[in-house]
Amino acid sequence: MIEITLPDGSTKEFEKGATPMDVANSISQGLARNIISAKFEDTIVETTTPLTENGALVLFTWNDQEGKTAFWHSTSHIIAQALEELYPGVKLTIGPAIENGFYYDVDLPEGSISEKDFQKIEQKAIEIARGKHDYKMRSVSKSDALKFYKDQGNEYKVELIENLDDGTITFCDHDSFTDLCRGGHIPNTGIVKAIKILNVAGAYWRGNEKNPQLTRIYGISFPKQKELTAYLELLEEAKKRDHRKLGKELELFTFSQKVGQGLPLWLPKGAALRERLEQFLKKAQKKAGYEMVITPHIGQKELYVTSGHYAKYGEDSFQPIKTPKEDEEFLLKPMNCPHHCEIYNAKPFSYKDLPKRYAEFGTVYRYEQSGELHGLTRVRGFTQDDAHIFCMPEQLDQEFKDVIDLSLYVLESLGFENYTAQVSLRDLDDPDKYIGSVENWEKAEQAILNAAEEKGLNYVIEKGEAAFYGPKLDFMVKDALGRKWQLGTIQVDYNLPERFDLTYKGSDNELHRPVMIHRAPFGSMERFIALLLEHTGGNFPLWLTPEQAIILPVSEKHEKYAEKVLKSLENNEIRALLDSRSETIGKKIREAEMSKVPFMLIVGDTDEKENTISVRKHGGKDLGAITITAFTDLVNTEINSTLKSF
Repeated sequence: MIEITLPDGSTKEFEKGATPMDVANSISQGLARNIISAKFEDTIVETTTPLTENGALVLFTWNDQEGKTAFWHSTSHIIAQALEELYPGVKLTIGPAIENGFYYDVDLPEGSISEKDFQKIEQKAIEIARGKHDYKMRSVSKSDALKFYKDQGNEYKVELIENLDDGTITFCDHDSFTDLCRGGHIPNTGIVKAIKILNVAGAYWRGNEKNPQLTRIYGISFPKQKELTAYLELLEEAKKRDHRKLGKELELFTFSQKVGQGLPLWLPKGAALRERLEQFLKKAQKKAGYEMVITPHIGQKELYVTSGHYAKYGEDSFQPIKTPKEDEEFLLKPMNCPHHCEIYNAKPFSYKDLPKRYAEFGTVYRYEQSGELHGLTRVRGFTQDDAHIFCMPEQLDQEFKDVIDLSLYVLESLGFENYTAQVSLRDLDDPDKYIGSVENWEKAEQAILNAAEEKGLNYVIEKGEAAFYGPKLDFMVKDALGRKWQLGTIQVDYNLPERFDLTYKGSDNELHRPVMIHRAPFGSMERFIALLLEHTGGNFPLWLTPEQAIILPVSEKHEKYAEKVLKSLENNEIRALLDSRSETIGKKIREAEMSKVPFMLIVGDTDEKENTISVRKHGGKDLGAITITAFTDLVNTEINSTLKSF
């Protein structure tokens, strides 16, 4: 007999060789009907995998992310089979599950796959799925695996197998289809009821531009057709909210081939938006005791060699800048932290001076491959709302909690109220991955866990996800469409203080090493504004929006009064503009709606006579005629309800 431990801590005995499905059946037939994947002792297994030793078992349904991962990876096999049947000679490479759906990279014998081909691929895939074919895993020797794919002429699978150890290679079979695979499948193809090919793109083999370009087919699948329908409706809404589309319509930013890919140009409205975000955070940071610093866009190569960033970004990033002086090289800075370390090093500090909190809106540069660039979310030059806190180890706990407060203030002021915290700790089974003493790691991890508990955060722990220099806490935010994004990070670092030999004089008159906290509530201005655009659909919080009101005179004779209204609003620090074009009032209203201006102030004969403005809210709600003072109060009330003081 073997003893199986369930997630609630209870244990059950089974005969050796029992499967996860047997365990599910022992709990309830309802659970057994819904179980599609499992994890045994941290390894994803099939529901039919024989269990031969004591251990912990977790059962997954479609409602679990791990269940969806198995579901989507299994569907990628169905798509691969469909492609083999529709495109004889196609060479399969890899087909993993991704956050939403899956992709499969293939080398086509000739021609290409376009949108007009999607339907026939989907139909063939559904036809295969309806066969209810079991997914079966089997071990294969390295020599047999190599022969199988060499006989097919598939050099991609051969390359993958050559990098695997004999005894670790497995194939997955279903129907007449076989694929090299590590495992993690649903019981059979019949569970897949709805499949949609979403798009097709080019992708270099193993992400290397020097390798052949493959065809990447993206898709998604569901256990019910109605779930696919709902997802496609969500995608349509996401297209309307695409930050690239809204950024162009609202005249916030643009890109230029002459300037270079991945280098955004901020237009006046976008620059003003960024400036307001910066001032918002600077005001809160000042209250929190931060000091603003400014560092150059470049630094000597040795700076980044010392920090370790050259080893991480050097080969795959912008190449060194050579100067007329022999052997002198500079780099575009990939991170602000090495510069901040040198600012700390500019003078000696004692324990009485700490903590030191240096903040900067610093622009950094990393070379992203052109295929990975995407609007503002993946760029080659971006500005981080960076700050680094240098403190004594005994100050770490409080400093970390203070940074959590600041991060939550930023998220909640901008309408991101649905979030969880992810605490990333080290992998205790692989200590060589990390630097620093065990004692310091334990203190740092405990400081993060204590802070998360004391702040009442809804958090999850991810073991093995810590950075090599220390543990961290990331805020995972769900936007208005239910998509998850990582916004804001706080990291504890014992590495850079060591590399840069940072010290402070303690009360014992001896030199000690400070602890360093990295934090960026926005992450980067570019990515944050992109996500904010998509989250709000361009309807920014009133305190942030480029124009809070637009004045629409009914006719030319009302322009003088409209100018008086504009001046009065400006005196009350309300951002407004005047549309004095000789267009109909109906057209002006429609265009103001499209520009997402929160308030339209229509002025005509009665308004001028009674010294009022007729207020229409974005979305069509008519607030009637009110005084300018009343409108000013209305704006301030709405701003104060969303933008609290820090």
